[in-house]
Amino acid sequence: MNTILRTSLAALVAVTLAVPALAQDITIKFSHVVAPDTPKGKAAEKFKELAEKYTEGKVKVEVYPNSQLYKDKEELEALQLGAVQMLAPSLAKFGPLGISDFEAFDLPYIFDGYDQLRKVTDGEVGKGMLAKLEDKEIKGLAFWDNGFKIMSANSKLHTPDDFLGLKMRIQSSKVLEAQMNALGAVPQVMAFSEVYQALQTGVVDGTENPPSNMYTQKMHEVQKHATLSNHGYLGYALIVNKKFWDELPEDVRANLDKAVAESTEYGNSIAKEENDKALQAMKDAGKTEFHELTPEEKTAWVEALTPVREEMADRIGADLIKSIEAATAQ
Repeated sequence: MNTILRTSLAALVAVTLAVPALAQDITIKFSHVVAPDTPKGKAAEKFKELAEKYTEGKVKVEVYPNSQLYKDKEELEALQLGAVQMLAPSLAKFGPLGISDFEAFDLPYIFDGYDQLRKVTDGEVGKGMLAKLEDKEIKGLAFWDNGFKIMSANSKLHTPDDFLGLKMRIQSSKVLEAQMNALGAVPQVMAFSEVYQALQTGVVDGTENPPSNMYTQKMHEVQKHATLSNHGYLGYALIVNKKFWDELPEDVRANLDKAVAESTEYGNSIAKEENDKALQAMKDAGKTEFHELTPEEKTAWVEALTPVREEMADRIGADLIKSIEAATAQ
């Protein structure tokens, strides 16, 4: 973030963080980078609805989707400075803050579906991860689902060999870099808001996304092939500026906690359905050919990608990876 922007954000801190103490009406600016009609976008709108209802109008929630306020690299700093109060960033974004635990969610094939995932996010492992954010002046409230990712490109992606030399867009994550390297691809870190144009112009050859993100950003219009690999998970952490949250009146915070719990349940309950609908809509559009891995192809993908766990063990923590594997095995 440039110096001018950082200075401007810093100037907002005193005013923004003082709001709960000085005014009865409280504004929560909720910024995110995806479309309103994604699982995260719908959960954000549900939180707004419930927060305003349960606080009887004392809290006003302003939702800013599609990177209207901040792009991927800017939003966490904006939250820490108090320029916005709430975010739901993808879990990979906490690595640059020095909290690499969340990068475990990027490990390929570590979760076999939502049931295994929930054993981590709803259990002690997930609670421990969220608690680590407090040292960064961030309060972790909940985990929000999107879905399991598929690979897309303008060439067929049936086997790991098909990735050789392809420029594949990823979000900033050392784990995702290792994943693409393991497939022989060239990882390209890029802001989510820039991906469609990069695919359209050939700056990158392909990318990975849950179907809902791919469809709402119209990436299927500029990708000829996609493979239903379900190789990795994309989820989010619902977070707030800790000072802002801690200084809220207790009754307001209690009602917001209720809104968080119910919007989380809502968003996570629709995630799979939304992704299934998006996938069908893309199939119906007929612009992308979708491939389902055969058992033999799936085995080749797993064999190529599972070693990423060992490669990333020092960065993420071998004990944490073992804890996740133990939780999902129950």
